[in-house]
Amino acid sequence: MPALAQQLRIGLLVYGGGGDWYANPTAIKNLTAFCNQNLGTKLDTREAQVAVGSSDIFNYAMLHTTGHGRIFFTDEEARNLRLYLESGGFLHIDDNYGLDPYVRPEMKKVFPELSFVELPFTHPIYHQKFQFPNGLPKIHEHDGKQPKGYGLIYKGRLVCFYSYDCDLGDGWEDPEVHKDSPEKRLQALQMGTNILQYVFTQ
Repeated sequence: MPALAQQLRIGLLVYGGGGDWYANPTAIKNLTAFCNQNLGTKLDTREAQVAVGSSDIFNYAMLHTTGHGRIFFTDEEARNLRLYLESGGFLHIDDNYGLDPYVRPEMKKVFPELSFVELPFTHPIYHQKFQFPNGLPKIHEHDGKQPKGYGLIYKGRLVCFYSYDCDLGDGWEDPEVHKDSPEKRLQALQMGTNILQYVFTQ
């Protein structure tokens, strides 16, 4: 496995529109700590909040965004996010149940020429440190839908991974927050680790 970058932080994307971008406050610290334990990385475990329109997003190899409701990008914010992704950045969007109707049109502002495509279960993101031969794990049950992993692929590179109807971020949170079983939390942390490993080794 290639050497992973050290002393990196994951940026939590702060967006407008009224949605709760802050929905999972303990998620990033737990995921990065799990990666440090299992990948030998030295990620900074502190959450770093960064506005989508800020030049600060270029300080992060990966941005994570979540929420249950409305997300909105201004044209300037969309241009900034596109430049970040074109320049080698990566965005993980985690639908926290309710984000889907809003995030798709907003990402169309970022890449009008692209649409989300469902990634096959053979995609490398499911086959890093941990194996997920059936794709995303189901962490929370809402309405019986299967979790799906979508991607935006720009010039042959996956620049955005969208975990839908899965609730990975809830599974990353402290155990008492959602009271998920140890097995579900482990699955969520392992899949999150795969995402980070994929980002840092591409």
